[in-house]
Amino acid sequence: MRILAIAGSLRRDSLNARLLRYVAERAPAGVEVEIWDGLRSIPPYDADSDTDLAPAPVADLRRAIASADALLIATPEYNASIPGVLKNAIDWASRPRASTVLQNKPVAVIGASTGSFGAVWAQAELRKVLAHTGARVVDLDLPVAKADDAFDESGALHSAELDLRCADVLAALVDSVEARSQPLAA
Repeated sequence: MRILAIAGSLRRDSLNARLLRYVAERAPAGVEVEIWDGLRSIPPYDADSDTDLAPAPVADLRRAIASADALLIATPEYNASIPGVLKNAIDWASRPRASTVLQNKPVAVIGASTGSFGAVWAQAELRKVLAHTGARVVDLDLPVAKADDAFDESGALHSAELDLRCADVLAALVDSVEARSQPLAA
């Protein structure tokens, strides 16, 4: 099983990218977490440019999502919401609506912020947006508050509770993929 992980921050030392690396290192056997780093190259959404030949970075994003079994997105919180670059990438990925690569795609949303709430509002907003695109959104979150102090020097979370929540989110995402691949009962 392959999970595509996207950090919603462009920062070189992104706490959300660090969180995704932490999750990737703890993925169970048979689960590969691939961190996608092309967010910076996605142009602003423009319906005039959204043709059969979408811009190359957009085509790459759509292919990466289509080839993954699931998505894991780690979002920071900017002004109580989703970072514009991440929302922009979701806008591109969600089109064309009739054949979006997000349709029925299992997705989990986690987040880290330097504030006291761990990007809970951004996570809620992003889950709402993803559900609207037709994605199958896992109804769990992982708010890592005061994230600049949440990791040790090796990149591990200090909190055993956060570590358990991280495992729960990943397990729920894996379960969602497995449930999607099960045939419907007659």
